[in-house]
Amino acid sequence: MSRLRVSVAGASGYVGGEIMRLVLGHPGLELVSASSERNAGTWLHQVHPHLRGRCELQFVPLARLEPADVLILALPHGEAAGRIEHFAGLGERIIDCSGDFRLDDAAVWARHYGREHPAVDWLDRFVYGLPEARREALRGARYASGVGCNATAVNLAILPLVRAGVLDPDRDLVADVKAGSSEAGRAASTSGQHAERRGVIRSYAPVGHRHQAEVEMVSGLRRLHLSVTAVDTVRGALATVHAFTREPLEERTAWSLWRDAIADEPFLRIVHERRGDYRHPDPKTLSGTNVADLGWSIDPESGRVVALCAIDNLMKGAAGSAIQSLNLMCGFAETAGLELAAIWPL
Repeated sequence: MSRLRVSVAGASGYVGGEIMRLVLGHPGLELVSASSERNAGTWLHQVHPHLRGRCELQFVPLARLEPADVLILALPHGEAAGRIEHFAGLGERIIDCSGDFRLDDAAVWARHYGREHPAVDWLDRFVYGLPEARREALRGARYASGVGCNATAVNLAILPLVRAGVLDPDRDLVADVKAGSSEAGRAASTSGQHAERRGVIRSYAPVGHRHQAEVEMVSGLRRLHLSVTAVDTVRGALATVHAFTREPLEERTAWSLWRDAIADEPFLRIVHERRGDYRHPDPKTLSGTNVADLGWSIDPESGRVVALCAIDNLMKGAAGSAIQSLNLMCGFAETAGLELAAIWPL
């Protein structure tokens, strides 16, 4: 059975490297082309050493990117929207990993990204690429957006509470995300190797992070406050969300809500233990996987629930969700190419 041809635009960054790693290990996909203006003519493994021996491709300029069944755009924010008509001629299906098509409201997009959207007519053609929130819309879709890693961690943390309808609409939610330096991208450091070794802190947004708009769009919440702080690690994001319920939750009720939320989700797990070293979600235990670990803690007197979600920001927060969306778009098993065990110790 022939495999679908995949081209990756903007393949020299961290997300591009992870996408190619997943495509090369996918039983139904074939990587046929990868672009990078700065690295054109060099072998993929010279930029992404973990791909050494996996394929014999060289980077090409964007102008020479081959047409494909699936075109994955891993370009900087703003580049996909400005050339979307051109890209639509290169790929039967498109997944854009930037923020260009994540929001369905042009006015909201302009407010969070600081400029008018250059391709407003395309916004409603893209399905938001978080399968846990948009699974049925992604089935057979032609266009899907990527997801923000911080938004993904927060959306999955509060998923059980939102689906159960138990949140107090008159109380604010405070979401705090601790994220690794790779969130800022490879270009954020003048020395990618230095960032990779040391986990250089590059991102800090105590208020006003643009990913808040994604959480509001998916959850319907309007009293959410998101903060993002970079920590001294390379991979991983941990969302800690302080929320209040209409009535105080009992522990047995919380277990029921979280079990119901993950029942049919192939990449969601509960981590909620009474003893041991890893009682709560921890990004370090998820490196290289598309898994999100969920947990919680309850203050029975105040009605406060602390909802937790840990992910690998480059995987479930970017490349992994993109390939999971691709599987739904193209009719593959949703888990195809994504059943990866984490590396431990890290």
